[in-house]
Amino acid sequence: MLIGVPTEIKVREYRVGLTPANVRELTEHGHSVIVQAGCGQGVGLIDALYEAAGATVVATGQEIYAQAQMVVKSRSRSRKSADSCRRDQVLFTYLHLAPDPVQARDLIESGAVCIAYETVTSDSGGLPLLAPMSEVAGRMSIQAGAYFLEKAHGGLGVLLGGVPGVDPAKVVVLGGGVVGTHAVHIALGMAADVWVIDRNVDALRALWRQFGRPLNTVFSTRAAIEQHCVSADLVIGGVLVPGAEAPKLVTAEIVRRMKPGSVIVDVAIDQGGCCETSRPTTHDDPTYVVDGVIHYCVTNMPGAVPRTSTFALNKRHAAVRARAGQQGLSPGAAGGPPPAQRAEHTARARDQPGGGLRART
Repeated sequence: MLIGVPTEIKVREYRVGLTPANVRELTEHGHSVIVQAGCGQGVGLIDALYEAAGATVVATGQEIYAQAQMVVKSRSRSRKSADSCRRDQVLFTYLHLAPDPVQARDLIESGAVCIAYETVTSDSGGLPLLAPMSEVAGRMSIQAGAYFLEKAHGGLGVLLGGVPGVDPAKVVVLGGGVVGTHAVHIALGMAADVWVIDRNVDALRALWRQFGRPLNTVFSTRAAIEQHCVSADLVIGGVLVPGAEAPKLVTAEIVRRMKPGSVIVDVAIDQGGCCETSRPTTHDDPTYVVDGVIHYCVTNMPGAVPRTSTFALNKRHAAVRARAGQQGLSPGAAGGPPPAQRAEHTARARDQPGGGLRART
């Protein structure tokens, strides 16, 4: 199979679909790889490293899409003409189509086989290719929240961990999955007062066993979400309904009642967000204020640490990608729904009811 890696063209997106190490693995298994010149430059992976691993460097993204049987990316398409897939070409990337029906229809009409990282499932029902970016985003959410709680950045002026004799900030994490677990890990490490809310009692038990008494666990109800978000200094939105839009757990009324200068970091924004007042933002302009509450809703949070994110993803998707490459377009080649149905599967999922709080995995 001829596999192509284009340069990402979205603003402030420096991640790359394949590292030289994974290129070498592919070429040694009989595949051919072409990469666009400079595709790894943003994470310190120069073209010479790809050539040494067995790849051929081409000048443009158009050449990648015209020649490759499989295109491996790290970010959803931009809808630009140079980013167009063709019939029976395999697109392997994050897509996040639930809040983007226009792109979903576009991909279906292209006839391409669109394998969305975030919908690939393991035999145990997990989401192994979404997990590494969820780990990164969960950890980053606390960094971002602590930064914007500072007065100089518009926040309440609260130190996350407090000091002796002064209360720490209250951090409320919605969802006890991968995002939530890693957010809790960092927030507790910074000595914050941390509360995690989830409807899955087994997830709450697992978090209790992992972190012990310093972590407060709460079963999710509308009343619990309202009570704890209103009193929070920092709210982390880490909920997920796989393949569908995130449920709107934090209402506009809850936001109106929150402390002026408090912060919401909505990690679920790439699936539409779990707060009624959330809307997508970028790394260039990451925040906005509603009723005195700072909203951080960057859709590609892991893009801020592209080297870590690139290597984290590549270590996870090598096996899945190899399986898809070896089995071609056979049903279920990469796990989960048959590849040819993936874009349509995700597009249809947005019309199904969300049904409450589920952890972001």
